[in-house]
Amino acid sequence: MNHDGTGAGRAAIRVPRPERPHAERIAALRQARLTAAPAHLPSEHEQAAFELGLVVALVLGAPEASRGLDLLVNARRIQPEGAEVFGALLHATGRVESAEFWWRFAAGSGSGTAAYCLHLHHLTLGETDDADYWRAWSDQLAATERPPGPGPLRMNRPLLPDEVRRDILSRVHHGLAPQLPAALVAVIDRLPGQGGGEDEVPSPWGLTSGAASAFAADPARERARGLGEAGDPCG
Repeated sequence: MNHDGTGAGRAAIRVPRPERPHAERIAALRQARLTAAPAHLPSEHEQAAFELGLVVALVLGAPEASRGLDLLVNARRIQPEGAEVFGALLHATGRVESAEFWWRFAAGSGSGTAAYCLHLHHLTLGETDDADYWRAWSDQLAATERPPGPGPLRMNRPLLPDEVRRDILSRVHHGLAPQLPAALVAVIDRLPGQGGGEDEVPSPWGLTSGAASAFAADPARERARGLGEAGDPCG
């Protein structure tokens, strides 16, 4: 492991900076917010937290999640799909700032889903200017034709065990933040970090080839906290 927290021979990560979307697009989004139909939750940040939890649950439960994470760990260049999935894993362990880092990387590399996660993340914090920026960037990516991605890798199982995926979806539908059980949080806790100090961000390089197996094979029998517990959807 190098002093910067990256794997041996791997360059330090630099988050790509997407071009600033047109001001007209951001202005249109702000106007749309003013005229939008009422959300089903009391406040905008609560609605955004609910939607972000749902997106995270869908990203982690997607059939291609294990493939994306494995590409992030093993490909010669970092794949935005894998950074998007890794950010979702970090969000589900309560590492909100670290999730933001990896979503920024994924969005700057072309992931519209990661850009939309950032839009919702900033809305939960009441940071509407940043939220509008990332929503505009997400829309711009959606309208841009992307080149074909890398060929598929063989994966025999999903990223997370069925029970864990069901628990995450159930929590979200009950208005709670997505959460991984303790056994899987421990997998994240053991990963090396980069940045150092309080700002250290977990790195996926500690996962071995077939990264999904680190999560799917873990005996995660501990269920997520009871759905009857009171909780803040913002985590």
